[in-house]
Amino acid sequence: MTIGVGGQTAEQALAGLSSMMAGAEPIGVAEYRTRVASVQALLRERGLGALYAHAGTNMRYFSGTVWYPSERLVGLIIPAEGEPQYVAPAFEEGTLREYMQLPGDLHVWQEHESPYALCRRVLAQAGVASSARLAVSEDTPLFVLDGLQREGLAWVNAKPVTAACRMHKSAAEIALMQRAHDMTMAVHRATASMLRPGITTTEVEAFIAAAHRKVGASGSYFCIVLFGVASSFPHGVKEAQVLQDGDMVLIDTGCLVHGYMSDITRSYVFGEPSTRQRQIWNLEKAAQAAAFAAAQLGTPCRELDRAARSVIAAAGLGPGYQLPGLPHRTGHGCGLDIHEWPYLVENDETPLAPGMCFSNEPMICVPGEFGIRHEDHVYMSEDGPRWFSQPAHSIDDPFGLQA
Repeated sequence: MTIGVGGQTAEQALAGLSSMMAGAEPIGVAEYRTRVASVQALLRERGLGALYAHAGTNMRYFSGTVWYPSERLVGLIIPAEGEPQYVAPAFEEGTLREYMQLPGDLHVWQEHESPYALCRRVLAQAGVASSARLAVSEDTPLFVLDGLQREGLAWVNAKPVTAACRMHKSAAEIALMQRAHDMTMAVHRATASMLRPGITTTEVEAFIAAAHRKVGASGSYFCIVLFGVASSFPHGVKEAQVLQDGDMVLIDTGCLVHGYMSDITRSYVFGEPSTRQRQIWNLEKAAQAAAFAAAQLGTPCRELDRAARSVIAAAGLGPGYQLPGLPHRTGHGCGLDIHEWPYLVENDETPLAPGMCFSNEPMICVPGEFGIRHEDHVYMSEDGPRWFSQPAHSIDDPFGLQA
């Protein structure tokens, strides 16, 4: 039997968990001010008048204001010079002020009024020339872009400035992501311990949500649980599965700590691994290790994808995205969003730099049999790559309990 898999009841596994949130501090106002100053410098460098950050993670990144996007415009305007300005519906003013972390003037519009005309007036009051281009965050919906354009505002995609800021995590951001990964790793160990023949994937998902709450999160940020052949589908299938002896188990889950995410996948066998399962599991581990070894400061992101694929191709799988093999990119950036910049994929030439964080998950899918994904996240320090979570130890002892 695989070490650490099975042997406890769900109640026993939950009892072994406790809150891990002590000392986890949210991002402070001083850091938000630093972020605003950084993006303003980029705006000036690129000849842009202002940044419009739509409600969601871009507005949160620059101001700390948590607001989920809807059909009503809520956003943050950061002029290239001057103080941040908020725009929101008048009836939301009281609520938005409660969520605002970074101070700034709040401009409101009534339901029958145009929020786009209001944005134009706010920009003018902030000293932004009418001919200046507005950098609009890449998550902004089309209806907002259309409305701004109808008001005569020239806009460009803000990704070059938003990504340039968000790709480089501060020590405070990395600390929050480290805590989230520590919490999810504890949940993974507890989940493996309570597996039993006949348990369903939906039961396991419910346990993982409860376990994330036990360690101090609000629940699971996301959760994928797959057994057997279903594990060969990277993001799962619509039907629940029932665990049987000899099944490959793939669990991909994470949580949030003050908005910053974790994302860890573990693959292991319930019972005794077959020769085939052992071979592919070890190959996956080697591919992940090759990507990590390639993660050196200044190295283009695509080289990590190439390193993982070369290991897989040398074993006779692939090549490219062909199956059996690796059907997707080797990894993605992470932070406030589960997928953000940079990306470990052939067309991303971004050179790795301190503060960049990304997943390392060169999954191997064997159609009709199983899939194996070892997913751990990495951050780039001044001295090179560092793991947020240590990679799986071995197929017989995936959590290194007897290492």
